[in-house]
Amino acid sequence: MALEPKRGLIQKLLEETGITETQALELISLLGSNWSSLVREAKAIRGSLKPPIGPPSA
Repeated sequence: MALEPKRGLIQKLLEETGITETQALELISLLGSNWSSLVREAKAIRGSLKPPIGPPSA
């Protein structure tokens, strides 16, 4: 029974932040279900995966 609320939390986190399911599961296992903390850390993960924006190479 406890799996259903967790499944909904994972799905919501995936949709709102764009991280993978594996990343979402790891965050939930580390942080619990605190939504603000989950979103903050998910955005940090997502941001760390983007290539840096800078001037084009010559």
